[in-house]
Amino acid sequence: MTIRVVVADDQELVRSGFAMILDAQPDIEVVAEAGDGRAAVEAVRRLAPDVALLDIRMPGTDGIEACRAIGAGTGCRTVMLTTFDSDEYVYEALHAGASGFLLKDVRRDDLVHAVRVVAAGDSLLAPSVARRLIAEYTSRPPAAAVAPSARLDVLTARERETLLHLARGLSNAEIAAALVVSEHTVKTHVGNVLSKLGLRDRIQAVICAYECGVVTPSPAVAPSPAVAPPPEGGPASGSPARGSQSPSGKPPGGGSARAGRSTGWSP
Repeated sequence: MTIRVVVADDQELVRSGFAMILDAQPDIEVVAEAGDGRAAVEAVRRLAPDVALLDIRMPGTDGIEACRAIGAGTGCRTVMLTTFDSDEYVYEALHAGASGFLLKDVRRDDLVHAVRVVAAGDSLLAPSVARRLIAEYTSRPPAAAVAPSARLDVLTARERETLLHLARGLSNAEIAAALVVSEHTVKTHVGNVLSKLGLRDRIQAVICAYECGVVTPSPAVAPSPAVAPPPEGGPASGSPARGSQSPSGKPPGGGSARAGRSTGWSP
């Protein structure tokens, strides 16, 4: 099955660079490019793609507003793009419904992997984004947390355990080992957690776990939310391909890349 993608960025060179990388894949087709959030939303509604790649900062309707509109009116999943990992809109974008968050200097293979992961119904965060998300909860006063019983009473004891492991960043295989059950059983538990709590994916489950006080992160430790493993033969989540570049020989986004910084996924 071909993954249909809309790419939105107000910088034409960045936009076409990403589109070129994705369109070169045998299983991905870029069906439209957009220069702002409004055009992106219109393209998604018109063409019904599987994934929308959205720059978080665009003139007029920005990526967050576009993400919210796309999530409310379509079945398309969104991956947010930003130039720097210190973007103050990370938390807001995740709550707007983003299924993934990447830096613009992401390696080519990791960009492709992210689109495939999100299209498959999973979620993905760059490690620095995960650290920022958890830091947000770490800095909040305890009173801001929702009492677990206020929302989690619908879960069985085993489903609560599953939510705890999701928040700690464990994969289905790791959860299965921890609970001494099969991966099929874990998938059932994860599906029940998402369904009962009205959550879209694992990222929202992680957010819910921190909001409900299921886990309390240490300021010095920032585990990353779990991401799906790459397809067989693809780059491993903890071992991104080295030396991968865009067709121009430089990271997509021109001057957005900063030398010496890794943007692959960390465990």
